[in-house]
Amino acid sequence: MSIRHGILALLSHGPRYGYQLRAEFESSTGSTWPLNIGQVYSTLSRLERDGLVVRGEADAEGRFVHRITEAGLDDVRRWFLTPVARADRPRDELAIKLAMAVTAPRVDVAEVVQSQRTATLRTLRDLTRLKADAPAMPDDPADRAWRLVLESMIFQAEAEVRWLDHCEAFVARAGAPPPPAVPDAVADRPKKGSRR
Repeated sequence: MSIRHGILALLSHGPRYGYQLRAEFESSTGSTWPLNIGQVYSTLSRLERDGLVVRGEADAEGRFVHRITEAGLDDVRRWFLTPVARADRPRDELAIKLAMAVTAPRVDVAEVVQSQRTATLRTLRDLTRLKADAPAMPDDPADRAWRLVLESMIFQAEAEVRWLDHCEAFVARAGAPPPPAVPDAVADRPKKGSRR
């Protein structure tokens, strides 16, 4: 999710000011995506420049309230109806790390997998505890949003553990990799004390 569309989605509920948007954004995502107020205001400036929001007059406390425009509503509707493609997501560092470990010399892939599995199981335990302590069907819409984010994180952690099990089994079936080839430049280098 982009911050831009998250803010537009919140403004589709009605006018809001910057600190309000930051608090509601973090509440909806269970603080898994912390925002600083500078990000909120810079995003609002760009949305205003693009004609997707308008800034109203300052209220009694000097806060500028922003309102979404019709163009902004159209933009956020399109965003809701556009599927998220896997390629749009950040690169998976864990997959890249394991791919590099499999090809790198002197790396114990099983140890890399076990280290990650321990960390992921710890995270899964903490997330499951959070879910158990929360109401099954919260009354507050923000709490419902947070529960969905929490469950998404649990599903991802469970899938990661299954994938790590697969990686471990795959590497075990493949056996030990062949010894790394010595580059020609090193192989041809004269030994110490020898003459060429």
